[in-house]
Amino acid sequence: MADPRGFLKYPERELPERRPVGVRIGDWREVYGPRDSGVLVQQASRCMDCGVPFCHSGCPLGNLIPEWNDLVRRGDGKGAIERLHETNNFPEFTGRLCPAPCESSCVLGINAPPVTIKQVEVSIIDQAWESGWVTPNPPERLTGKTVAVVGSGPAGLAAAQQLTRVGHTVAVFDRDDRIGGLLRYGIPDFKMEKRHIDQRLAQMQGEGTRFRAGVNIGTDITWDELTQRYDAVVIATGASVPRELTLPGRNLMGIHHAMEYLTPSNHVQAGDVVPAAITAQGKHVVILGGGDTGADCLGTAHRQQALTTTMLAIGTQPPTERPVDAPWPTDPVLFEVQSAHEEGGSREFLASTVEFLGNAAGEVESVVVCETEYRDGGRFPKPGTERKIPADLVLLALGYRGAEHAALTAQLGLDVDKRGNLERHDDYSTSVPGVFVTGDAGRGASLIVWAIAEGRAVAAQVDQFLEGSTLLPAPVGAFDQALHA
Repeated sequence: MADPRGFLKYPERELPERRPVGVRIGDWREVYGPRDSGVLVQQASRCMDCGVPFCHSGCPLGNLIPEWNDLVRRGDGKGAIERLHETNNFPEFTGRLCPAPCESSCVLGINAPPVTIKQVEVSIIDQAWESGWVTPNPPERLTGKTVAVVGSGPAGLAAAQQLTRVGHTVAVFDRDDRIGGLLRYGIPDFKMEKRHIDQRLAQMQGEGTRFRAGVNIGTDITWDELTQRYDAVVIATGASVPRELTLPGRNLMGIHHAMEYLTPSNHVQAGDVVPAAITAQGKHVVILGGGDTGADCLGTAHRQQALTTTMLAIGTQPPTERPVDAPWPTDPVLFEVQSAHEEGGSREFLASTVEFLGNAAGEVESVVVCETEYRDGGRFPKPGTERKIPADLVLLALGYRGAEHAALTAQLGLDVDKRGNLERHDDYSTSVPGVFVTGDAGRGASLIVWAIAEGRAVAAQVDQFLEGSTLLPAPVGAFDQALHA
């Protein structure tokens, strides 16, 4: 375990500095500058000899956090990445994109700032790539069994890597022109540069995983044909159906769902020519929704030189400290200042959108909002508080309501639950033998760490189905926790 007195020697929680706002909004590189290795060692040393590491339960992957904290403290980077890879296929993704529920359950966090687990994690994997410690791990033998993984987000990639490593022949299909799912086309480069995806895909190809980009299962190949060609099929298509906002003026030009804006922007950053790409340049931008996707839209708008930006959230501003009704070690909802929020713009809470107004050309010109009031068990616009906010571009970042399932229900007869997710059993299987569902497609929109955990778990179940037994590890209780989350 780490230094039992480290948290006394280094009482302060210290994070890497973000690059200056005026510099970083002029490019699309990641917002954090170089990490100080000395500071990281100090922060890893703050990990307590706590006896019962609650951070394990806070992490859906069950990461061995105290072990690799201690290895970082001792300067054993190679040992640290070996421990980290035992439970997490892609720490370069989670270390940049996960909101770190493990830190909320850190024992030190009971009465002091918790350990900077996320930053230590990403430093381990970055050092490993730079040092050449991450190499392909191909199987010793092939089983002769074939698996199709549909969807190349974190759940699909984790399942594919695990199944490839035990000897199955795995093909990953994605309808986009590049592999990576929302990691590639939903996450802006300033949060994660795409080179991190590419280097991991190269490792997976070296292990034997095959990638089939630009193939739309259900259209180019029917789901029935896919199940006939492969011994098992894993559906990891995500929860991509956005929540709609049915209000007067919704049909005006200039109102878009978040991914209609972010996806073309990521194509542009990849060097693609996108004639119809939406841009915020010179516009008054209003973003509805205060979550991570809204922040991604905000940071993108800043880099596109928006005239003004306004984020509207219908609810109250979360507290800055853990509330009494969310005691340790639960993961509380707290007010968060992401890098995009630092970069400018207005951020408003208790703002209920009631109407969109447009000009004679049918283009949105403003958003009418009211104060939100809580009554009768719900949230409603407060009469008499109407006001207009200028808006040339309105982005709806309101979350998602399930998976795209029309082809699946029509061609395979899969059922959909009341939340719009594909129905599955406790072992991730469906009503169709050999077909499994994992990640957001079955769970609903969630965290990247849950997607990887479910990808690892479904791989163990698929291996069990194909071979009659499995040695693949799976996060303990991943599915049970998913059901009760």
